[in-house]
Amino acid sequence: MKTDTLALSVGDPAGVGPEIIAKAWAALRESGPVFMAVGDLQSLAAAGGGVKVRPVTGPVEAAQVFSEALPVLDLPLQSPVVAGKPSSAHAGQIIRWIETGVGLALSGAVAGLVTAPIAKAPLYEAGFKFPGHTEFLAELTAPAPFEGARGPVMMLTAGDLRATLVTIHQSVGSVPAALSIERIVEAGLVTAQAMKTDFGIAAPRLAVAALNPHAGEGGALGREEIETIIPAVAALRERGVDARGPAPPDSLFHADARATYDAVLCMYHDQALIPVKMLDFWGGVNVTLGLPIVRTSPDHGTGFDIAGRGLARPDSLIAAIRLAADIAARRNA
Repeated sequence: MKTDTLALSVGDPAGVGPEIIAKAWAALRESGPVFMAVGDLQSLAAAGGGVKVRPVTGPVEAAQVFSEALPVLDLPLQSPVVAGKPSSAHAGQIIRWIETGVGLALSGAVAGLVTAPIAKAPLYEAGFKFPGHTEFLAELTAPAPFEGARGPVMMLTAGDLRATLVTIHQSVGSVPAALSIERIVEAGLVTAQAMKTDFGIAAPRLAVAALNPHAGEGGALGREEIETIIPAVAALRERGVDARGPAPPDSLFHADARATYDAVLCMYHDQALIPVKMLDFWGGVNVTLGLPIVRTSPDHGTGFDIAGRGLARPDSLIAAIRLAADIAARRNA
């Protein structure tokens, strides 16, 4: 049975995930959106500061009890959790929680998936072979049919800024060699498509950031703009995308500039994340575009340094839950 309920994978149970999930439920229990945590009920109860948790069998039951208790699809851990101390012993269940959430979303049992933060190092120790959540979700959803340009493309949102990434988790020194016309075009097509289907913008305007200072200064400060980015922008325009650039990044993110585009395509990780976090450090959201499921996550990590101390803020997770519900509603419409 299809519902509007979202699945929320707990992430690393030694981090702030259980705490911010409990706080998000307390903030949303009366208004929604409704979500069901997928993870270890005991760690959620321990970190929840007295929040009532209840085991459920699925999203329909979760919707029925959401106003009274935090619903949990309980897939218990096999070893105890120590707040702030990640362990590879939990890796198998962390992966299982993600896989379960993806399966529920692919089947249509839930409207979408929100993922709490994971720590990569403990997963790598257990044999996890993916750079992060985004790449793992792409693999899990690969067999599913999907119309249009296929992701994954990472987008970060804050206020009126939507920034997508051509390259994600790699060193700055490796970025120039990783850029290609094809890679930029693919990210641009996915972004433009998502602006229509997921954000309801009928004629999206896409700004494309330069890689080098002053957009390369005509080749004096680098030739990536001339040889790669300008041809990619031309190819996007030939494909019907209203793409403009490459624009110098230092003049691309102020309020007047943001009013001229609906999304900006960035060449590397910090080029997007620094302005997003400057605009709204606590409330930014990570969205994965171009997948057959809706997926969002908070724009922060596991917070091991403050885990178990009651200090974690749920703002970003709450924003991620609300955005996932909005995108799901647009896709269903």
